[in-house]
Amino acid sequence: MPRARFSGIHIPVVTPFHGAKFDPDTMALLIDRLIAAGVHGIAPCGTTGESATLSHGEHRQVVESTVQAVRKRALVIAGAGSNSTAEAVALTRHAESAGADAALLICPYYNRPTQPGLIEHFRAVADATSLPIIMYNIPKRTGVNMEAATTIELSRVPNIVGIKEASGDLDQIMAIIARTEDFNVLTGDDALLYPLGALGGHGGIMAAAHVATEQWVKLWSYIAAGEFAQARKLHYHLLPLVKALFYESNPTPLKAALEMLGIPVGNPRPPLLPATEGCRQALTRELGRLGLLPGGGRESGA
Repeated sequence: MPRARFSGIHIPVVTPFHGAKFDPDTMALLIDRLIAAGVHGIAPCGTTGESATLSHGEHRQVVESTVQAVRKRALVIAGAGSNSTAEAVALTRHAESAGADAALLICPYYNRPTQPGLIEHFRAVADATSLPIIMYNIPKRTGVNMEAATTIELSRVPNIVGIKEASGDLDQIMAIIARTEDFNVLTGDDALLYPLGALGGHGGIMAAAHVATEQWVKLWSYIAAGEFAQARKLHYHLLPLVKALFYESNPTPLKAALEMLGIPVGNPRPPLLPATEGCRQALTRELGRLGLLPGGGRESGA
């Protein structure tokens, strides 16, 4: 039986705060906007969702609120990662009970497990749930790279169905694509959606796609249809936006951009700080160029 497919554009959704508290009403507003733009999935409680500063109670609340807000109109890929295997199991089981469609698990961070340690970690979580599991490799955040051979071995576990790859290593990513079957290889490096798609990847879980969402969805539709000249044109049109949205640590610029677009998601939690003036100027330039600022209309891009 074919395993679940998770191709397309998925949003690692920000966690809106009103003061010090999670704001489920703004979350629902944002999710409605993203689904109306055509995204294929919503992924709460990831890095972009500031999972590292959420309490366990808040984490559960954000996942449950996301499932309720999505209402089966898109996939829900719930962040459930931890540097503790037992905690990752507990978070994944909660995601399953809350009605998520899959769980997204970052490689354990800080404790820097070996490759065999990574294998045992992900197998333990997969054995504890019937949910599809998407792994998340982002060495610059975790301190450990999950090598292609490790990913390929784990791809044989029936309910480990994909990976969000943010290593930036195209040789590694190509090896995974070439040596796996029925396995979703998704980019976590937003600037690599076009090259990854051209190499046979399956889409992305992408923070930048909160902004100009329809254009990111269009870019993926061009890639999926093999219309690579159109895709390449739109890729270069959107590339400066990606740079502006990562001017400072994610999700600081993204939250500032969403505020500029009229979505009151609040500031990031400490130790992240609100966007600097230089960051806001870069965002204003890019949002203006794309015609996305209120009253500025919209560009079609391609």
